[in-house]
Amino acid sequence: MGNSRAYPVFRTSDAALAFTQAKRLCALLEHQEDEVWLGAELHTAADARRMAAVVPGASFDHLESRTDPVTGECLWFDLDVASADDSTLEPHLPLEISEHVPRGSVEDRFVAALGRGIAWMHWQGRWPEDPDAEHHPIAKYDGVQVVFHGDAVQIGEWTELHTVFVHVTNWGDLPRARKLAAHIGSEVLGEAQLGW
Repeated sequence: MGNSRAYPVFRTSDAALAFTQAKRLCALLEHQEDEVWLGAELHTAADARRMAAVVPGASFDHLESRTDPVTGECLWFDLDVASADDSTLEPHLPLEISEHVPRGSVEDRFVAALGRGIAWMHWQGRWPEDPDAEHHPIAKYDGVQVVFHGDAVQIGEWTELHTVFVHVTNWGDLPRARKLAAHIGSEVLGEAQLGW
């Protein structure tokens, strides 16, 4: 039970560099899940169409829930983003996409298609045993996350920077996080945050 603890281990204004560092950390995972979870906040019609091209068949939704002003019923987004013109899409903005995709299928193109909204990628797996770590690795908690235009695991305020996190057991494991950060020439950049 509980959530992982996520330590920020790299921060940069270069999205491609953040992604590269996250992939370097993923290579250290002893086991990796077959899917990657990715998501993005889309603030323009062009952003939405780029993501529709990168993740065909993805489901889009309003970033914040909307209700019918007369009935009070929840309104669902049901347009085809790829074919809708700007004047049709713009009243629905901002949108969001949140999808699990096969690992290695779209991540590079996803990063290239990023707009100015907050976005993220999660790779879950299991770290190898490490005699210097405080706890054993646990697949439920272990993994790597990169948050584009953000510095919070649970997606907070927008920033210019992109942050890479390592997730560890729900009790935290600062020695493991420090070793992982050192692998990419960095250090732990702050307190552990509540993870997935």
